[in-house]
Amino acid sequence: MEQRTGLRERKKNATWELLKATALELFTERGYDNVSVAEVAAAAEVSKATVFNYFPTKEDLVIGGMKHHTGDAARVVRERRRGQTPHAALREHYLGLLERRAPQTGLSDRPLFLQVQRLLMATPTLMVSAMTYRRQSALELAAVLVEEGNSALTANLVSSQLLHTEHILIGVNVQRILEGEPIEQVHRVAVAAAEYAFGLLENGIGDLMRREGDPPPGDSAFGPDGCRVDYAPGETEAREAAERVLAEPANEILEVLSERPR
Repeated sequence: MEQRTGLRERKKNATWELLKATALELFTERGYDNVSVAEVAAAAEVSKATVFNYFPTKEDLVIGGMKHHTGDAARVVRERRRGQTPHAALREHYLGLLERRAPQTGLSDRPLFLQVQRLLMATPTLMVSAMTYRRQSALELAAVLVEEGNSALTANLVSSQLLHTEHILIGVNVQRILEGEPIEQVHRVAVAAAEYAFGLLENGIGDLMRREGDPPPGDSAFGPDGCRVDYAPGETEAREAAERVLAEPANEILEVLSERPR
């Protein structure tokens, strides 16, 4: 029974890897938005239903792993030891992940990981989904802090600052890896960056970056409310929409209407 179970698991893992690799290859070659799940299934020589058995949505073929980590921060904070702050717990957890070279810290030079990162950066729809997962992580962490008796405002401020700090640190790691830096070198820099970043959160921004000289002259194109002086609400958007329509007429009627009188 154990042997059969082991074989079954190996087959499932092999199928998962085949579908993932096939999808990433197609998405990289033709663009994520230009490839359907049916085409992924055909290229992998499986049914469309098989793809959905392993990956419930198309985006799961690329960033499905992210949804399995949305509750990590909330769990770490909920289970922190007596006397430990959420900040200290997440700092300790992140440094531990760095030490293990965990992919969710950006410290991975595996081809599949790098392929996912390049595709993610090149695909706005995937970036939006990734942002949604990060937002979900922040909401779950804030909920834990509220459960502990903190106000919703404080909980959301703390949650957002902690997780956005991690997000920035991870992004820097990914960028350095993509630029070809050796992973051990990136690790050393990543640890120092994490210590600095979490130190800022712990001690506060305070006088950091206080301006010593005079500021540059203000931009006269903008009013006190931050809007351009010559801005007419809706005018730019309407003009751009009209230009898009006229650039690609949908039918002969639009073509006729767009012609100037002779």
